[in-house]
Amino acid sequence: MTWLRLVRGELRKLTTTKLPWGFLAVLVVIAGINAAVVMFGTDMDGSKAFIATAGDQQSLMAFAFNAMIGTGLFGAIAVAREYGHNTVVPMFLMSPRRPRAVLAQLTAVLLGGAVLGFVGQALIIAGVAAALPSTQYGFMVSAGNVTQLLAAATLAGAVGAVLGAGLGAIIRNLGGAVTAVVLVLFILPPLIVQLFSDAASWIPPTLGAVISGVSTDVNLWAALAALLAWALLPAAVGLLAVQRRDVV
Repeated sequence: MTWLRLVRGELRKLTTTKLPWGFLAVLVVIAGINAAVVMFGTDMDGSKAFIATAGDQQSLMAFAFNAMIGTGLFGAIAVAREYGHNTVVPMFLMSPRRPRAVLAQLTAVLLGGAVLGFVGQALIIAGVAAALPSTQYGFMVSAGNVTQLLAAATLAGAVGAVLGAGLGAIIRNLGGAVTAVVLVLFILPPLIVQLFSDAASWIPPTLGAVISGVSTDVNLWAALAALLAWALLPAAVGLLAVQRRDVV
């Protein structure tokens, strides 16, 4: 079986289950929350200064890190459940060369994560834009910055999905994989910063802000490389783990 057919098969497995629809529903809720914040939220003095400038609005709408968290869970669930339900066995029977099969699975999850990241960011932008007429402020973010937000969330979604898929392949247990994503993206970064203060610029929240154009802590290209590294390491370990052990 060709690699492209393997990818199509993996995409079909993702799109014919309720998993992506569940995550899509969560994205709609998040967009609604952002719209509600714009409509009803105020600062301590009762003003709406948090949406008073283009930079404030862009920062409010930036979704890259949240996209990475969400698709990290998506990737972990998509891969780990295959081992839990033993549906991974037919995949390896169709493609005895495991690296090809795993790379096809990672590619499908990457594409799914990218779509979820893009859709999530688009929904948030639409929600904020629809809510702003209820305030004294209009939509100030330029088309270029909107494009950057969409690109950043799409990339972060793809990166998060690969990270989660790698952890799912390493752990193979659904609960353990989800816990690992929470550990890696929520708990580990603050601990790293506590131990090494210079690392603050290289954790996912900071990198997501940089690629979204709301922070300049590090160079954009350095941020992109660092963000990719967060995904490639667990994916590489997961690929090696699958190749070296039994899957049943």
